[in-house]
Amino acid sequence: MKKLRILLTGGGTGGHIFPLIAVANELRKQADNFEVSPDLRYFGSARKYAREIVENDIEFVPILSGKWRRYWSLLNLLDMVKFLLSFPRLLWKIFWFMPEVTFSKGGPGALAAILVSRFYRIPVIIHESDSLPGLTNKISASFSKKIFVAFASAIPYFKNKNIEVVGNPVRESLFANLASLKLDGENEQAQARKGFGLNPNEPVILVLGGSQGAEKLNNFILENLEILTQNFQILHQAGEGNYDSYKKEFEFTTKDWSEVEKNRYIFRPFFDKDLGDALISADLVVSRAGAGSIFELAAFGRPAMLVPLPESANGHQKENARLYAETGAAIVIQEENLLGNLVAEELQKLIANPELLKKMSDAAKSFYRPDAASVIAKYLLTYV
Repeated sequence: MKKLRILLTGGGTGGHIFPLIAVANELRKQADNFEVSPDLRYFGSARKYAREIVENDIEFVPILSGKWRRYWSLLNLLDMVKFLLSFPRLLWKIFWFMPEVTFSKGGPGALAAILVSRFYRIPVIIHESDSLPGLTNKISASFSKKIFVAFASAIPYFKNKNIEVVGNPVRESLFANLASLKLDGENEQAQARKGFGLNPNEPVILVLGGSQGAEKLNNFILENLEILTQNFQILHQAGEGNYDSYKKEFEFTTKDWSEVEKNRYIFRPFFDKDLGDALISADLVVSRAGAGSIFELAAFGRPAMLVPLPESANGHQKENARLYAETGAAIVIQEENLLGNLVAEELQKLIANPELLKKMSDAAKSFYRPDAASVIAKYLLTYV
């Protein structure tokens, strides 16, 4: 069986890595239909996600990654040096791999791999997750053979190109426990809640700050924990980078709490293999508005309160949130309006209105495109 060499690259965050993994798994599923055996390698920075890449049978080739900030910073100079230093290694490594096609999710760290692919005349295919395209994808679009986008609003930013709206690939592992939960006669949401040690009969709010966590969301939760836990149980992704300091603050803040009170709040550094269970457990999700998070919420049909990151590049999270809210699947609250009583009252209104939550859930499911990874994988295999 012929080996099919495919180079994968991206910015190194969960929003880049997890969709790449979803496409990689779909490539393997469809490969037999094309009588090929995929040889998949990820070139770039993976930050904390190298383990996920390797566990999914993708060879990891680490490359120095640079990020260009849209404001003056000495770090831009340092990252420019990293960017330039990455070229000799990429020229050597890609020459000996010589893939038939390069697939990029964009983001810092991907541009060097794309430019070297272009140098070797390797076809480049890209996917843009956000409603407002990032700088890397804007640059690489001019010589890409195909552009996939998650939001139709991104199309005008790519002039006269072969563009297709497919949504954002969502990793299969999120759905891994669904079958086992459905085997028992008990409601799957109740089972998932029990797995976290939560009361299956009381409402649950899931708080997600993205794969890295969100300091301002964390501070808001900690400062208003007593108000929030009066009416809700809380599941919270605090972020791996913030976790140790957050845990110390939590222990100090709740030193006089009873165990019953503390058990109404569960926080983790990161929901990985149990993110699916956390989403099933939730009646409502408070989340940043990265494309990855939005499409995962949509995949599980979870109503959401979105808090876009103000500093996101080009303000893309605000635009993501606005477009998603227009479907009826979410409401949007700006970071400056994160006030304890205001948010608690808004959450209470939503939880007390099952009919509205059902409409939001249906809108989320309608927004989701379950075949995103399949469409991209089929195109890559067909193109080659």
